[in-house]
Amino acid sequence: MKFSRQTTLRSQATVTGVGVHSGTAVNLTIGPASLDAGYVFVRTGLEGRDRKVKAIAGSVIATELATVLGDRDGALVSTAEHVLAALRGMGVDNATIEIDGPEVPIMDGSAAPFVAAIEQAGVMSQSAPRRFIQVLKPVQVAMGASLGELRPNANGFRVEIEIDFKSPVIGRQVYDFDLSPERFRREIARARTFGFMSDVARLWSAGFALGSSLENSLVFDEERLLNPEGLRYADECARHKVLDALGDLALAGLPLLGTYRSVRGGHKLNHAVLTALLADRTTWRVVEGETVRRPRVATELVGGMVGGMIAPAFGPDVS
Repeated sequence: MKFSRQTTLRSQATVTGVGVHSGTAVNLTIGPASLDAGYVFVRTGLEGRDRKVKAIAGSVIATELATVLGDRDGALVSTAEHVLAALRGMGVDNATIEIDGPEVPIMDGSAAPFVAAIEQAGVMSQSAPRRFIQVLKPVQVAMGASLGELRPNANGFRVEIEIDFKSPVIGRQVYDFDLSPERFRREIARARTFGFMSDVARLWSAGFALGSSLENSLVFDEERLLNPEGLRYADECARHKVLDALGDLALAGLPLLGTYRSVRGGHKLNHAVLTALLADRTTWRVVEGETVRRPRVATELVGGMVGGMIAPAFGPDVS
């Protein structure tokens, strides 16, 4: 596969599960898409007609506990971040995501089932060059004790996550991650969503977490993890925050060349930083990856890492 080229899926693959917040059974099918399509959700099963929504920052209508996409008529797809993280993490540029319910299925709480679906469908190169959003100067957003920042990194995409919970079971965790499909599959994809028993009653009364269980979420009380199988990684919570950030930042519409740093962040902060970047056309430009001869380790494009020269496609209008 030529990693300087755009990619899509060879065929379709379907996963079935329930929404972690809605508790509703849903089928999700990922499949091929045309050049420059990006990620497009197609909400089926509605009265009248199917409705499409492009997975971009401008389609986000809520970030409370999950990333929700919609249009002027309301919400269409909730909890989009895990499947988007899988597509971006595995280096897929263009995909159609058909869904017959209001929420992406939570599966086991991680992105691993979506990675398996992507591998089942297969990834293929397309004829056009891959394009990237290259961060040109730092963009920072503070929300109380939380801080998010995108800064330049022309060699690829990196995530630096710091979480700090009062719970002694989680505490402070730091995880730094340079994106590649292999590292995403090995280090991030299996990290599960997490929450606290003390929040369950509040979430239920607000209509959230109706499909949550120990089979699809890590659940902590004040002193211990309640899941009998234990953690998949000692720092699984921090790794899951990396996963969420990858999914939320996939809403840039193109893979990013930059470093994202988040301290005590979440969906709301991720979206705010991305929105701040895109709103200031002096902070980014679109570039294309051009193939050059390099050692094998350097010639792989890994979800935003260009193993070759970077050529501007067009720059921001700064007039």
